[in-house]
Amino acid sequence: MVEPLVVLIVACEIGFWVVLGAGLLARYALRMRRLGAALLVCTPVVDVVLLVATVFDLRSGGEATSVHGLAAIYLGFSVAFGHSMLRWADQRVAHRFAGGPPPTKPPKSGPAKVRHEWREFGKFAVAWAIACGVMLLLMFVVGTPERTQALWGQMSGITGIGVVWLLGWPVYHSVAEVVNGGQKSRQ
Repeated sequence: MVEPLVVLIVACEIGFWVVLGAGLLARYALRMRRLGAALLVCTPVVDVVLLVATVFDLRSGGEATSVHGLAAIYLGFSVAFGHSMLRWADQRVAHRFAGGPPPTKPPKSGPAKVRHEWREFGKFAVAWAIACGVMLLLMFVVGTPERTQALWGQMSGITGIGVVWLLGWPVYHSVAEVVNGGQKSRQ
């Protein structure tokens, strides 16, 4: 049987894209810029619904499971990456349907690539902080360490992902830029 919170997480993800699509449709196809902007501003409401439902589920005596941790992680990533996802979608729809400029692409190399990778990792760090903060809040709400063990595992997992991201992208590209920059200056 599927847990109701899993269904809510999926519904929130679908809701995010539905609100985003409705906002872009209103903005570009219907030429209702204010309505489109209002709908786009409402995308965080989906996150609030998920947070309230998660807290309510735990306050009603439930044990914190990995699903509660997943809800916290979803919330963190939605907040940290939501604005850039909106901008990404807006650029593409504006270009395709409203004669806007071509969407910007991430740089492929050089110092601009290094800055891009650090900026993206910074978003991850914000997502990590929010997710772990929410999980700590959930632990406080439950108040019993035995009922929150799964959340510690979720925090360890997301921290491990962060270490891999840090080393695999920003640090790697920073080192590569130093090495390649040094080779170019000797030529």
